[in-house]
Amino acid sequence: MNDINKYSDQTFESIKHVAENGEEFWYARELQTVLEYKEWRNFYKVIESAMLACKNSGHIVKDHFVDVNKMVDIGSGAEREIDDIMLSRFACYLIVMNGDPRKAVIAIGQTYFAVKTRQNELIENFELLNEDKKRLEVRNQMTIHNKSLAQSAKVAGVVTAKEFAIFQNKGYQGLYGGLGMKDIHRKKRLDDNQHILDHMGSTELAANLFRATQTEDKLRRENIKGADLATQTHFNVGAKVRKTIEELGGTMPEHLPTPNKSIKQIKREAKKLNKGENTPEIN
Repeated sequence: MNDINKYSDQTFESIKHVAENGEEFWYARELQTVLEYKEWRNFYKVIESAMLACKNSGHIVKDHFVDVNKMVDIGSGAEREIDDIMLSRFACYLIVMNGDPRKAVIAIGQTYFAVKTRQNELIENFELLNEDKKRLEVRNQMTIHNKSLAQSAKVAGVVTAKEFAIFQNKGYQGLYGGLGMKDIHRKKRLDDNQHILDHMGSTELAANLFRATQTEDKLRRENIKGADLATQTHFNVGAKVRKTIEELGGTMPEHLPTPNKSIKQIKREAKKLNKGENTPEIN
Protein backbone atom coordinates (compact mmCIF):
# COMPACT_ATOMS: atom_id res chain seq x y z
CA MET A 1 0.00 0.00 0.00
CA ASN A 2 1.26 3.50 -0.82
CA ASP A 3 2.44 5.69 2.05
CA ILE A 4 0.16 8.74 1.93
CA ASN A 5 2.77 10.85 3.73
CA LYS A 6 5.04 10.89 0.69
CA TYR A 7 2.52 12.95 -1.27
CA SER A 8 1.93 16.68 -0.96
CA ASP A 9 1.27 19.79 -3.06
CA GLN A 10 4.91 19.58 -4.14
CA THR A 11 4.12 16.27 -5.84
CA PHE A 12 2.41 18.33 -8.55
CA GLU A 13 4.22 21.65 -8.13
CA SER A 14 7.54 19.93 -8.86
CA ILE A 15 6.46 18.99 -12.41
CA LYS A 16 4.73 22.29 -13.19
CA HIS A 17 6.09 24.32 -16.12
CA VAL A 18 5.56 27.98 -16.96
CA ALA A 19 5.31 29.14 -20.57
CA GLU A 20 6.81 32.40 -21.87
CA ASN A 21 3.43 34.10 -21.51
CA GLY A 22 3.27 33.12 -17.82
CA GLU A 23 0.71 30.34 -18.30
CA GLU A 24 1.20 27.28 -16.09
CA PHE A 25 1.09 23.85 -17.70
CA TRP A 26 1.97 20.22 -17.10
CA TYR A 27 3.22 17.50 -19.47
CA ALA A 28 1.01 14.42 -19.62
CA ARG A 29 4.00 12.03 -19.65
CA GLU A 30 5.30 13.54 -16.40
CA LEU A 31 1.85 13.52 -14.84
CA GLN A 32 1.52 9.86 -15.85
CA THR A 33 4.59 9.01 -13.79
CA VAL A 34 3.45 11.00 -10.76
CA LEU A 35 0.00 9.37 -10.88
CA GLU A 36 1.69 5.95 -11.00
CA TYR A 37 0.38 4.75 -14.36
CA LYS A 38 3.01 2.40 -15.78
CA GLU A 39 1.70 2.27 -19.36
CA TRP A 40 0.88 5.25 -21.55
CA ARG A 41 -2.00 3.47 -23.25
CA ASN A 42 -3.79 3.02 -19.92
CA PHE A 43 -3.16 6.60 -18.91
CA TYR A 44 -4.30 7.86 -22.31
CA LYS A 45 -7.72 6.27 -21.67
CA VAL A 46 -8.01 8.51 -18.61
CA ILE A 47 -6.99 11.52 -20.72
CA GLU A 48 -9.68 10.67 -23.28
CA SER A 49 -12.31 10.60 -20.53
CA ALA A 50 -11.02 13.96 -19.29
CA MET A 51 -11.23 15.40 -22.82
CA LEU A 52 -14.84 14.25 -23.08
CA ALA A 53 -15.64 15.84 -19.73
CA CYS A 54 -13.96 19.04 -20.93
CA LYS A 55 -16.10 19.09 -24.08
CA ASN A 56 -19.31 18.28 -22.20
CA SER A 57 -18.67 21.13 -19.76
CA GLY A 58 -18.65 23.62 -22.63
CA HIS A 59 -14.89 24.22 -22.83
CA ILE A 60 -12.76 24.05 -25.98
CA VAL A 61 -10.67 20.89 -25.66
CA LYS A 62 -7.69 22.28 -27.61
CA ASP A 63 -7.43 25.16 -25.15
CA HIS A 64 -6.59 22.70 -22.37
CA PHE A 65 -5.07 19.67 -24.14
CA VAL A 66 -2.35 20.62 -26.64
CA ASP A 67 -0.58 17.87 -28.62
CA VAL A 68 3.22 18.26 -28.74
CA ASN A 69 6.26 16.22 -29.72
CA LYS A 70 9.27 15.89 -27.43
CA MET A 71 12.75 14.43 -27.77
CA VAL A 72 13.66 12.07 -24.93
CA ASP A 73 16.97 10.52 -23.99
CA ILE A 74 17.04 6.75 -24.55
CA GLY A 75 20.62 6.25 -23.39
CA SER A 76 24.13 6.44 -24.85
CA GLY A 77 23.44 9.97 -26.07
CA ALA A 78 20.64 8.83 -28.38
CA GLU A 79 17.21 10.44 -28.48
CA ARG A 80 13.85 9.61 -29.96
CA GLU A 81 10.69 11.60 -30.53
CA ILE A 82 7.55 10.83 -28.51
CA ASP A 83 4.03 12.23 -28.46
CA ASP A 84 3.06 14.24 -25.41
CA ILE A 85 0.30 16.62 -24.34
CA MET A 86 0.57 20.03 -22.69
CA LEU A 87 -2.12 20.20 -20.03
CA SER A 88 -3.72 23.22 -18.37
CA ARG A 89 -4.49 23.13 -14.67
CA PHE A 90 -8.13 22.50 -15.56
CA ALA A 91 -7.11 19.58 -17.79
CA CYS A 92 -5.10 18.07 -14.92
CA TYR A 93 -8.10 18.49 -12.65
CA LEU A 94 -10.32 16.59 -15.10
CA ILE A 95 -7.67 13.85 -15.42
CA VAL A 96 -7.39 13.21 -11.69
CA MET A 97 -11.18 13.28 -11.36
CA ASN A 98 -11.29 10.46 -13.93
CA GLY A 99 -8.31 8.58 -12.48
CA ASP A 100 -8.20 5.40 -10.42
CA PRO A 101 -9.76 6.34 -7.04
CA ARG A 102 -7.87 3.49 -5.34
CA LYS A 103 -4.59 5.35 -5.77
CA ALA A 104 -3.67 7.56 -2.80
CA VAL A 105 -1.93 10.05 -5.08
CA ILE A 106 -5.16 10.47 -7.08
CA ALA A 107 -6.99 11.66 -3.96
CA ILE A 108 -4.23 14.20 -3.28
CA GLY A 109 -4.31 15.33 -6.91
CA GLN A 110 -8.07 15.80 -6.84
CA THR A 111 -7.85 18.19 -3.92
CA TYR A 112 -4.73 19.99 -5.16
CA PHE A 113 -6.05 20.71 -8.66
CA ALA A 114 -9.62 21.38 -7.48
CA VAL A 115 -8.53 23.95 -4.89
CA LYS A 116 -6.00 25.63 -7.19
CA THR A 117 -8.45 25.70 -10.08
CA ARG A 118 -11.09 27.21 -7.80
CA GLN A 119 -8.64 29.86 -6.63
CA ASN A 120 -7.85 30.76 -10.23
CA GLU A 121 -11.57 31.05 -10.90
CA LEU A 122 -11.91 33.42 -7.97
CA ILE A 123 -9.32 35.88 -9.16
CA GLU A 124 -6.12 36.01 -11.14
CA ASN A 125 -2.90 35.98 -9.07
CA PHE A 126 -4.82 34.86 -5.97
CA GLU A 127 -1.60 33.97 -4.14
CA LEU A 128 -0.34 37.55 -4.52
CA LEU A 129 -3.23 39.02 -2.52
CA ASN A 130 -2.79 39.91 1.12
CA GLU A 131 -4.75 37.94 3.72
CA ASP A 132 -7.60 40.47 4.05
CA LYS A 133 -8.21 40.53 0.29
CA LYS A 134 -8.06 36.74 0.10
CA ARG A 135 -10.68 36.53 2.83
CA LEU A 136 -12.94 38.96 1.01
CA GLU A 137 -12.65 37.10 -2.28
CA VAL A 138 -13.34 33.67 -0.82
CA ARG A 139 -16.12 34.97 1.44
CA ASN A 140 -17.85 36.51 -1.59
CA GLN A 141 -17.60 33.18 -3.37
CA MET A 142 -19.04 31.43 -0.30
CA THR A 143 -22.08 33.71 -0.50
CA ILE A 144 -22.59 32.82 -4.15
CA HIS A 145 -22.06 29.08 -3.76
CA ASN A 146 -24.10 28.79 -0.57
CA LYS A 147 -27.05 30.07 -2.61
CA SER A 148 -26.31 27.50 -5.33
CA LEU A 149 -25.93 24.78 -2.70
CA ALA A 150 -29.26 25.73 -1.15
CA GLN A 151 -30.93 25.49 -4.57
CA SER A 152 -29.33 22.09 -5.25
CA ALA A 153 -30.43 20.89 -1.81
CA LYS A 154 -33.98 22.06 -2.48
CA VAL A 155 -34.07 20.16 -5.78
CA ALA A 156 -32.80 17.08 -3.92
CA GLY A 157 -35.66 17.32 -1.41
CA VAL A 158 -34.38 19.55 1.40
CA VAL A 159 -37.48 21.73 1.60
CA THR A 160 -38.39 22.89 5.10
CA ALA A 161 -36.37 25.35 7.18
CA LYS A 162 -35.68 22.62 9.73
CA GLU A 163 -34.42 20.21 7.06
CA PHE A 164 -32.12 22.86 5.62
CA ALA A 165 -30.73 23.75 9.07
CA ILE A 166 -29.90 20.08 9.63
CA PHE A 167 -28.44 19.83 6.12
CA GLN A 168 -26.14 22.81 6.70
CA ASN A 169 -25.09 21.64 10.14
CA LYS A 170 -24.15 18.17 8.88
CA GLY A 171 -21.79 19.66 6.32
CA TYR A 172 -19.93 21.51 9.06
CA GLN A 173 -19.89 18.40 11.25
CA GLY A 174 -18.24 16.40 8.48
CA LEU A 175 -15.56 19.04 7.91
CA TYR A 176 -15.00 19.92 11.59
CA GLY A 177 -14.80 16.39 13.02
CA GLY A 178 -18.26 16.40 14.59
CA LEU A 179 -18.48 20.08 15.54
CA GLY A 180 -21.66 21.75 14.34
CA MET A 181 -22.38 25.41 13.65
CA LYS A 182 -23.15 26.22 17.30
CA ASP A 183 -19.96 24.46 18.44
CA ILE A 184 -17.84 26.42 15.94
CA HIS A 185 -19.61 29.65 16.93
CA ARG A 186 -18.85 28.98 20.59
CA LYS A 187 -15.26 27.93 19.88
CA LYS A 188 -14.65 31.22 18.07
CA ARG A 189 -16.24 33.08 21.03
CA LEU A 190 -18.62 34.99 18.81
CA ASP A 191 -21.71 36.98 19.76
CA ASP A 192 -25.12 35.63 18.79
CA ASN A 193 -25.44 38.02 15.83
CA GLN A 194 -22.00 37.22 14.36
CA HIS A 195 -21.70 34.79 11.41
CA ILE A 196 -18.97 32.15 11.64
CA LEU A 197 -17.97 32.61 7.99
CA ASP A 198 -17.16 36.26 8.69
CA HIS A 199 -14.63 35.17 11.30
CA MET A 200 -12.59 32.68 9.29
CA GLY A 201 -9.17 33.11 7.72
CA SER A 202 -8.69 32.47 4.00
CA THR A 203 -7.53 28.86 4.55
CA GLU A 204 -10.56 27.96 6.63
CA LEU A 205 -12.87 29.72 4.19
CA ALA A 206 -11.29 27.85 1.28
CA ALA A 207 -11.95 24.51 2.98
CA ASN A 208 -15.59 25.47 3.43
CA LEU A 209 -15.84 26.71 -0.15
CA PHE A 210 -14.50 23.38 -1.35
CA ARG A 211 -17.04 21.57 0.85
CA ALA A 212 -19.91 23.65 -0.54
CA THR A 213 -18.97 23.45 -4.23
CA GLN A 214 -18.22 19.72 -4.14
CA THR A 215 -21.51 18.97 -2.38
CA GLU A 216 -23.39 21.11 -4.87
CA ASP A 217 -21.73 19.28 -7.78
CA LYS A 218 -22.34 15.85 -6.27
CA LEU A 219 -26.02 16.48 -5.55
CA ARG A 220 -26.58 17.56 -9.15
CA ARG A 221 -24.25 15.07 -10.84
CA GLU A 222 -25.64 12.01 -9.05
CA ASN A 223 -29.24 13.31 -9.03
CA ILE A 224 -29.51 12.61 -5.31
CA LYS A 225 -33.07 12.63 -3.99
CA GLY A 226 -34.43 12.81 -0.46
CA ALA A 227 -33.59 15.13 2.42
CA ASP A 228 -31.87 12.41 4.45
CA LEU A 229 -29.66 11.25 1.58
CA ALA A 230 -28.78 14.84 0.62
CA THR A 231 -27.86 15.62 4.22
CA GLN A 232 -25.70 12.50 4.48
CA THR A 233 -24.00 13.49 1.22
CA HIS A 234 -23.14 16.90 2.67
CA PHE A 235 -21.65 15.23 5.74
CA ASN A 236 -19.67 12.74 3.64
CA VAL A 237 -18.21 15.45 1.41
CA GLY A 238 -17.23 17.50 4.46
CA ALA A 239 -15.57 14.44 6.00
CA LYS A 240 -13.71 13.73 2.74
CA VAL A 241 -12.36 17.27 2.61
CA ARG A 242 -11.25 16.91 6.24
CA LYS A 243 -9.51 13.61 5.53
CA THR A 244 -7.66 15.11 2.59
CA ILE A 245 -6.50 18.06 4.71
CA GLU A 246 -5.19 15.53 7.23
CA GLU A 247 -3.44 13.50 4.52
CA LEU A 248 -1.78 16.64 3.22
CA GLY A 249 -0.49 17.42 6.70
CA GLY A 250 -2.65 20.54 7.01
CA THR A 251 -4.21 22.04 10.12
CA MET A 252 -7.73 20.92 10.94
CA PRO A 253 -10.18 23.80 10.41
CA GLU A 254 -11.24 23.93 14.07
CA HIS A 255 -7.62 24.54 15.05
CA LEU A 256 -7.04 27.42 12.65
CA PRO A 257 -6.82 30.84 14.32
CA THR A 258 -9.78 33.20 14.32
CA PRO A 259 -8.76 36.50 12.66
CA ASN A 260 -8.79 39.66 14.75
CA LYS A 261 -10.89 41.48 12.16
CA SER A 262 -14.24 40.34 10.81
CA ILE A 263 -15.18 40.45 7.14
CA LYS A 264 -17.52 43.34 7.95
CA GLN A 265 -14.63 45.29 9.48
CA ILE A 266 -12.46 44.67 6.42
CA LYS A 267 -15.26 45.88 4.17
CA ARG A 268 -15.74 49.03 6.23
CA GLU A 269 -12.00 49.76 6.14
CA ALA A 270 -11.87 49.18 2.38
CA LYS A 271 -14.88 51.43 1.84
CA LYS A 272 -13.33 54.15 3.97
CA LEU A 273 -10.02 53.85 2.14
CA ASN A 274 -11.70 54.03 -1.28
CA LYS A 275 -13.69 57.03 -0.18
CA GLY A 276 -10.51 58.75 0.91
CA GLU A 277 -8.79 57.95 -2.37
CA ASN A 278 -11.70 59.47 -4.30
CA THR A 279 -11.68 62.65 -2.25
CA PRO A 280 -9.68 65.43 -4.00
CA GLU A 281 -6.77 66.80 -2.03
CA ILE A 282 -7.32 70.30 -0.69
CA ASN A 283 -4.21 72.52 -0.63
